[in-house]
Amino acid sequence: MTPPAAGDQLAAAYDAIICDIDGVVVAGVSAVPHAVEALGALEVPVVFATNNASRTPAQVADHVAALGVPLTEGDVLTSSLAAARVLADRYPPGSEVLAVGGAGVGASLRAVGLLPVAPGTKGVPVAVLQGYGPHVTASDLGEAACAIRGGARWVATNTDLTLPTDRGPLPGNGSLVAAVRNCVDVDPEVIGKPHPPMYQLAARRLGVATDRVLAVGDRLETDIEGAVATGMDGALVLTGVHGIGDAAAAPVQRRPTHVLEDLRGLAAPYPPAEQHDGWAVRDRSRARVVDGRLEVEGGGIDADRASLDALWSAVDAGLITPADASRLVFSR
Repeated sequence: MTPPAAGDQLAAAYDAIICDIDGVVVAGVSAVPHAVEALGALEVPVVFATNNASRTPAQVADHVAALGVPLTEGDVLTSSLAAARVLADRYPPGSEVLAVGGAGVGASLRAVGLLPVAPGTKGVPVAVLQGYGPHVTASDLGEAACAIRGGARWVATNTDLTLPTDRGPLPGNGSLVAAVRNCVDVDPEVIGKPHPPMYQLAARRLGVATDRVLAVGDRLETDIEGAVATGMDGALVLTGVHGIGDAAAAPVQRRPTHVLEDLRGLAAPYPPAEQHDGWAVRDRSRARVVDGRLEVEGGGIDADRASLDALWSAVDAGLITPADASRLVFSR
């Protein structure tokens, strides 16, 4: 991907955007500051892709639209719908699938012609589709484990350990998947981010090549790693789970192409990465690692970007460790 020219809006360098929701657009029942206005000003198409499988695309769209973001059900792709489509490619219509999670799991299965069955239903399902649901019980997880041991294919919508809310992080689907994994001898097939199928499906819906799409999210191990795995540029937004310290310590497969304070950064110029006399430069800010110390001149988000450039270069050269990089961010 060619970086945006100096002075150009970041979003203008792409043909479409895939945007995460939790931690980027909403936090629980509230909108993330500046998100509504920023999304409303975009001129490129957006698909909202969420690993949260508890609700249907219509429910997600209604929630986000009520906060002021103009979108419809067709603009939303959930991990449960992506996973259901994968199962629909493998099993004939009407096949029974044990649905574990919120309403979005069963609705997604029905949408692709499969028959969702509730935990405790007699019979042997061909698969178990496990997604997040706030009311999932220990009994539900036990039924999933029994079906998997009985030969059902196990598909998980995602393995996010936590879910951002306005009350702070709460246990996510990954925590529930881990509980089932403790009882079985196989690993689930995971469809949601960071695995490519969900991003590939979103790109096809947009009608855009993957290398012309910008993936925006707040989690390095899902949103950004998924972008890298799919061949997309990724923008880390610092309004959710991960911050600059986390990014500094990230391995190559989780490093964002861009870092934004919030979604307003999509409409702002994005300074290119430059190197001058041993300094990593972003616009009027620069940084370098000398004798295990991070030296920074300038301030704001461009100083953070320059710091990441310098720290990643030092990590890759073996001069410091990822843990050192994270520590140095906060010691400058």
